[in-house]
Amino acid sequence: MNHPSRRALVGGALASLALPSVASAQPARAATGPGGTVPSPPSLPARPNFVVVLADDLGWGELGCQGQRLIHTPNLDRLAAEGVRFEAAYSGAPLCAPSRSALLTGLHAGHGTVRENPEGGTQHSLTEADLTFAELLQLAGYRTACIGKWGFGPETPGQPSHPNRRGFGSFLGYIEHRHAHQYYPSYLWDNGDRLDLDGTVYAPDLFLERAVEFVRDPAERPFLLYFASTLPHSPSVVAGGAGRYQDEPWSGPNRRHAAQVSRLDADVATLVRALVDSGRADRTVVLFTSDNGPHSEKGVTPELFRGSGPFRGDKRDLYEGGIRVPFLVWSPGLPARVESTPVASWDVLPTLADLAGVPVPARLDGRSLAGLLRGGPPPERGYFVWNRPRKIQAIRRGRWKVIRFAPGIAGAGPGGRVELYDLDADQGERTDLSARWPAFTRAMLGELDRAIGPDPRLPYGLRIDGDGERLTVTLHNGSAVTWHEVRLELEPPQGERVRGPEVAGVPPGAAWSADFPPVTGGRVWATFRAQGRRHTFRRRIRLPSPERRAQR
Repeated sequence: MNHPSRRALVGGALASLALPSVASAQPARAATGPGGTVPSPPSLPARPNFVVVLADDLGWGELGCQGQRLIHTPNLDRLAAEGVRFEAAYSGAPLCAPSRSALLTGLHAGHGTVRENPEGGTQHSLTEADLTFAELLQLAGYRTACIGKWGFGPETPGQPSHPNRRGFGSFLGYIEHRHAHQYYPSYLWDNGDRLDLDGTVYAPDLFLERAVEFVRDPAERPFLLYFASTLPHSPSVVAGGAGRYQDEPWSGPNRRHAAQVSRLDADVATLVRALVDSGRADRTVVLFTSDNGPHSEKGVTPELFRGSGPFRGDKRDLYEGGIRVPFLVWSPGLPARVESTPVASWDVLPTLADLAGVPVPARLDGRSLAGLLRGGPPPERGYFVWNRPRKIQAIRRGRWKVIRFAPGIAGAGPGGRVELYDLDADQGERTDLSARWPAFTRAMLGELDRAIGPDPRLPYGLRIDGDGERLTVTLHNGSAVTWHEVRLELEPPQGERVRGPEVAGVPPGAAWSADFPPVTGGRVWATFRAQGRRHTFRRRIRLPSPERRAQR
């Protein structure tokens, strides 16, 4: 079967990928050349732009491309048809905060800083030791934005868990987890400032407007947009009511939930339309996924929509329905196909780093999918792990999956309960094989226990320290390869750059430091060679002035 070229799809198929208000816009590129010649598909560009869209509580089965028949998602279905659709993609957790932590940091919830939601116990915040994909790309010169739901408190500007401190140069949205349940909030956060609202503004409208502005910004630098939508999380609130679902014979919450999913679909269309109209689609990779399986809250019944697809369970479960999620990757340079290789959200950080040409941090749980996206073999990996401390844990290796319930959880007795499933033969996880193969089950549990522990990562990136007498800049090599010909430089607010000493090589886990004259602004630079490529890291200096230090 002959497929149209990727460039043709940018100009042709994507022309219809838009809300009605922009449906008449002309495509940025002609579909074919003179005489109808179809050009060859391009390869992925170096240092592409990235748009990472994270849905909130969208189930695997709530997209038409994965069997949905009641909810309309034509735009996401088109992205799936023109890109790579991963059939066996997993979220980092069956609920919000630990899943988002895994996505951002490349660590599963057995290693990551955030392993639980606030209502489930102590929810930790991100720390200075956490390296997000935004920090990594910001170091490499990307402009970055987080729009929507952050999910890690506290609501205090300048603290280490704030999006601006974790690599996002621009932020609009909710910082704290529970605040994001309000679709008509009385306030949002705009970077470090509280943006007061009157409770009549539908927050997804503001998020979409700001996201389009960011994508259309004429700045030449590549960009990363992390669009963390609150749709279709409960409560089932959508501007304008249930729309096309208003007359369906369902409950009000179910009608509005369906409208939320379709609104999310339209939002993605608008973002892609902005890429096309600004001429950036050819240089952009769009990634779409969800933080966990479908919810059953405030009157929504995912069984009506088969929101979990053919899988058992939903949000908060470690059965497949709670953690199997949509995962689509679209770019004009990618060959369109359906990929059955299991992947996880903690693969996103190494994948973005690899595609951007940035040295991938070592000791991550994630694996780069860059080669797989280009049609190569899947990355080597041992297992997938999920961890809800003192509640439920799971491990998947190949076709086998073990789930362990703590005592009293999900009907488990005083000794807890363990279940073993063969996912190749039993995707619905209905036949527990643990009693048939007890030794194998114990071996899997041993692997699970060994996979849970402290953060294994190495320090990575640029650190800046100042005491009023000197400025110390340190470059940490947290990758798995040696960095060669390393030099640090200071770019003060006024004047010429100050070059520090050069070192021949910095091996993995090591660091190189240089002292400079004291300043409170400007930037520092690090240049080095790794894996046959020259790299430049940069970071703004944001240190308190001598007067502010004296006041402390």
